[in-house]
Amino acid sequence: MDEIELAELAIKGSKAAQLTLLEIYKDSMYRVAYSYMQNEHDANDALQEMTYQCLKNIHKVQTPQYFKTWLVRIVINTCLMMKRQQKRIVVTENLEEQPQQMAELFELNDVITKLPVEQQELIHLKYFKDLKNSDIATIQKIPEGTVKSRLHKTLKKLRHLLGEGGIS
Repeated sequence: MDEIELAELAIKGSKAAQLTLLEIYKDSMYRVAYSYMQNEHDANDALQEMTYQCLKNIHKVQTPQYFKTWLVRIVINTCLMMKRQQKRIVVTENLEEQPQQMAELFELNDVITKLPVEQQELIHLKYFKDLKNSDIATIQKIPEGTVKSRLHKTLKKLRHLLGEGGIS
């Protein structure tokens, strides 16, 4: 049985075919992950997440011939997400060393809590969860244009609140 036939079976729900394909592509997916992450531990974490995403979303693959390409895309997206998260961790660790920035962070948090709950959620999703406007629109079940306008209004309100004696 060739890889395309296995992919067809996997897409239809065959667990054995899914696991066989993951085993076939394991080494090449590891090489992709390692090239992005530059260490074994993070590359393995990326593969683990790729496996989860694959098993969860395999029914969405439309063309069995491109199954491997689909897996590579998942690995790359996972690695990029992990890199963004690592950057945030580094920033947080640096703030501990700089009390002035830490104080500003607490002050910013206080100002954000003065916003209505809907606006707080929008700020949290956009800037703390690093979601795209389209993802926020999906989560909140509103048009993307509405997300943009609400975000603009919220940021304008935050600037006003910060200008009243907060962080300059």
